[in-house]
Amino acid sequence: MDASVRLRQAAADLAALRGRSDLPASLRMRRDELRAWQKQRLASTHADLLASPRYRPATRFFLDELYGIKDFSQRDAALARVIPTMVRFLPDSALRTIADAVELEALSERLDLLTAQALEADDQLIGRPIDEPAYCRAFRSAGDRSDRERQIALVASVGRALDALVRTPMIGTLLKTMHRPAQIAGLGAMQDFLVAGFTAFKSMGGAQEFLKILIERETRLMQQIYAGHD
Repeated sequence: MDASVRLRQAAADLAALRGRSDLPASLRMRRDELRAWQKQRLASTHADLLASPRYRPATRFFLDELYGIKDFSQRDAALARVIPTMVRFLPDSALRTIADAVELEALSERLDLLTAQALEADDQLIGRPIDEPAYCRAFRSAGDRSDRERQIALVASVGRALDALVRTPMIGTLLKTMHRPAQIAGLGAMQDFLVAGFTAFKSMGGAQEFLKILIERETRLMQQIYAGHD
């Protein structure tokens, strides 16, 4: 599918999911708890990458920009307004990267909601914080396995795309010179995302090993959960 079409669809899906006002307060609280728990889990799983001077910036980028728990509403609103501008002015490589990132956010948003709903319905978790067995039970019952596989594939795709951007001649200079025009055009949030990713991956000096470690670990954990491990 064309990157611009994917971007529009993913942005619409994300806006619909984040714009829901019908969720009970208890479910919202459980979802927030889930996101904090998952971020802590990711930081624990990849603690060695966070401790590595070489891999720390890229790991932080994934944790904060692709799976953060901060408020992205301002960025989402800007995204909806400036998609036509992005399609006209951004190179295809950057557009595909943003489309992957937004699709990943929309998919993660949907899976988080489904997982939070499963946690809310878990009689063994009433009045208790999330633990590993409860998370694994909810993980298995929320969405299809193909959704989880797609989530990991999108992480890999964004990583490979950023690595390719780093290797593109003059792209660093282009991103810097685009800063002010991007702000004026309303593309500031997307510009900041690309710059953050570019900077993190540039300092790594090659992302192949980093992505291999990240993807293999997340795939192995997913497989273990679906195999019944808690």
